[in-house]
Amino acid sequence: MTDQLLATLRERAPELALTRDPEELAQFGRDWTKVHTPAPSLVAFPRTREEVQALLATCNELGVAVVPSGGRTGLAAGAVAAKGEVVLSFDKMRHIGEVDLLGGTVRVEAGAITAAVHEHCEKQGLTWPVDFASKGSSSIGGNIATNAGGVKVIRYGLTRQWVLGLEVVLADGTFLELNGALEKNNTGVDLRQLFIGSEGILGVVTAATLKLAPVPKKLDVFLFGVSDLAAVLTLFREARKGPFTIAAFEFFTQGCLDRVRKHRSLRPPFDDATSHYVLLEVEHGDADALEIWLTSLFERELVHAGTMAQHDREARDLWQLREGISESLSATGLPHKNDIALPIARLEAFCGELDALFAANYPGFEVLLFGHIGDGNLHVNVMKPDAMEKLEFLTHAKKSDVHMFELVKKHKGSISAEHGVGLLKRDFLHYSRAPEELAILRALKVSLDPKNTLNPGKVIDVAAP
Repeated sequence: MTDQLLATLRERAPELALTRDPEELAQFGRDWTKVHTPAPSLVAFPRTREEVQALLATCNELGVAVVPSGGRTGLAAGAVAAKGEVVLSFDKMRHIGEVDLLGGTVRVEAGAITAAVHEHCEKQGLTWPVDFASKGSSSIGGNIATNAGGVKVIRYGLTRQWVLGLEVVLADGTFLELNGALEKNNTGVDLRQLFIGSEGILGVVTAATLKLAPVPKKLDVFLFGVSDLAAVLTLFREARKGPFTIAAFEFFTQGCLDRVRKHRSLRPPFDDATSHYVLLEVEHGDADALEIWLTSLFERELVHAGTMAQHDREARDLWQLREGISESLSATGLPHKNDIALPIARLEAFCGELDALFAANYPGFEVLLFGHIGDGNLHVNVMKPDAMEKLEFLTHAKKSDVHMFELVKKHKGSISAEHGVGLLKRDFLHYSRAPEELAILRALKVSLDPKNTLNPGKVIDVAAP
């Protein structure tokens, strides 16, 4: 089939770059999960939307599966090609257009790197305010496909709030231009939202018109040490009443900090260790009002320690304590990762039950938590004990997932907050979605991709009842 596909593509899209090089197949066939062994048959590097159309139409006719690929920073195996699929890479579609200063928008191709978009727009005093640790390698198309969140959700919301228009190619090559640069368009169902967060199973985003916000004029960054999760939530309540606008409210545990310090050889932020840490970034903070608010925190013993960044470099250093966690966990051990969301009011109860669950059923497992408390997003990392074999650990860790997802369902949460479903969480989707919802998802998939050639097996199993 690959030979026939190659011959047809060379006839229909003679300029389309293709490779079967083993190293590139391995590189472009995986994402950050590295759970499944990549085994694509071909990687395509289109330069234009027309080449994407030709590729998808040809693959659809021949019944060849296609896996869209952006920066491959996902953690749910959503961009993995493990069954001979064709990888559609957007590495050569990275154009970033001129910023529309009047409309506050910019049109970018799907392969544009998130950080590059930030830098491009900031020259004009504007920013696309979707921000996360992987921004230096993640792509806009991937951000849209997973409805990426990140560290500024409490201030700006998810990716879907900052996408005005989409250019999408369906499985059969049909091109859709949805909404353009319109702020208002009340003409029925908003088809954009079908594709934002759908992980490439309904259509492939080739370009987007992004909504921009002014670059904040002044940001203050604080790090606090507190006694426990209850104290983290108390501080969050106090911050919501503070004399400023919260831009980010992040937390991590001492165990996370220990791993970051070990990996990066950093000094501790405070003389005495505490159980939990909060990184708070605020806008529009008046110096005198901030001083009064901070003094009150210490007078009421709501925090044990704290520091405020005095300049940009100190702010970056404090942020590195939080944004360096994922990399440090992987560099200093084997983490089994989960990305979940809970209603903020249920976080403390959930975490207490999660601790009890692991203590009773998985003694000796170190559970490290960090995340975006301001939007209820927890990153749960179960670390492999040094003396345990990898296979045994992964077997136990996967069993723990079921127990944890049962807790998530009990507390009306989501099994995936921002990393998506992909392959890794597909079979657990029923913990967050009702049977009626799953039936609608299957119907959408079958309607838009009847041959099941777009990212098959991801998110929803169309063969399931």
